[in-house]
Amino acid sequence: MTKVTAQMSVSVDGFYAGPQFDGDGDWMDSAESAGFFRVTRWATEAMAWRERQGFTGGEQDTNSDVIAETFAAAGAYVMGRRMADGGEVPWGEEPPFRAPVFVVTHRPRQRLLRGGGTSFTYVTDGVASAVEQARAAAGGKNVAVAGGGSLVRQVLKAGLLDELELHVVPVVLGTGLRLLDADLDLGDKEAIELTPTRVLHTPQVTHIRYEVGGRAPLVLDDRGRGGGPTVTRN
Repeated sequence: MTKVTAQMSVSVDGFYAGPQFDGDGDWMDSAESAGFFRVTRWATEAMAWRERQGFTGGEQDTNSDVIAETFAAAGAYVMGRRMADGGEVPWGEEPPFRAPVFVVTHRPRQRLLRGGGTSFTYVTDGVASAVEQARAAAGGKNVAVAGGGSLVRQVLKAGLLDELELHVVPVVLGTGLRLLDADLDLGDKEAIELTPTRVLHTPQVTHIRYEVGGRAPLVLDDRGRGGGPTVTRN
């Protein structure tokens, strides 16, 4: 069954990149870039990631297996326009997706065809439409929300996300682009409940996969009383 999934690398304090680049100068020299490359280092050092980019080398380990599994499970992708524009040149003529990519945007653009089975379709009528088009194109495999973080939040906020995998890197960035921010429109006594379904630990990163349960009220519990008064014995 097709699931809508997302996976993001984050610091221990929840940032997926440094402070947002203001467009002045080279992004590669920015604080946003520095934070992003720190939390994704585990991936760029993995053999499966390098092979997908057409590079050689890398480590064949648990982290590489996670990346290979993620690519194999995806039949289509949903992506934000900022990520698509930023990756267009570095990805080259044969991007790593090898599947249809649906780009959420306000600016129309003709469909872009690339080698290896990758295409970019620019969707201007919202995130729900992009997810639905990706479902139809996924051939029974998963729809992977590739990012960035703002798009992942939009999909989560809309109740369209079935599975979230966080790759938690043992570093504290202190500031930057936070993945789970205050724009989810949760009520004062409301939360989005998650159920952990898999945890894989490596020295570089801990991979935590969650099933997304949806919105639920925050209810005061009995504070450990077990339904009755707590008896203290000397």
